[in-house]
Amino acid sequence: MSFDPATLKYDAAGLIPCVAQDAVSGEVLMMAWMNPASVAATLETGKVTYWSRSRGAFWVKGETSGHHQRLVELRLDCDRDCLLALVRQEGPACHTNRRSCFYTAVRGGEEVEIMAPLEAGQD
Repeated sequence: MSFDPATLKYDAAGLIPCVAQDAVSGEVLMMAWMNPASVAATLETGKVTYWSRSRGAFWVKGETSGHHQRLVELRLDCDRDCLLALVRQEGPACHTNRRSCFYTAVRGGEEVEIMAPLEAGQD
């Protein structure tokens, strides 16, 4: 059965959440939004392409930072309203220069930073 991005369930803004996960380690790296065109571009190019709500434009991960995400596999959840992108991540995934955007834990009712930024120049 061929896949059509239009068959996914998008929100009122025409977006669907996409969680990026390292295909080898299983580490959850980040979450961002996609629209039908960015889903199609991701599948066509193998470069994970999101929709930037703040810029109102496509965002090819790593286009400006050099920290690319290469698609290994795209998965749909059972309700077709969320995506999981298994990726090969080059460098940090987070704009804060951390490997993952999920670097703060809530432990004992307190926020705890559990991941430091990577050193400058490290990729």
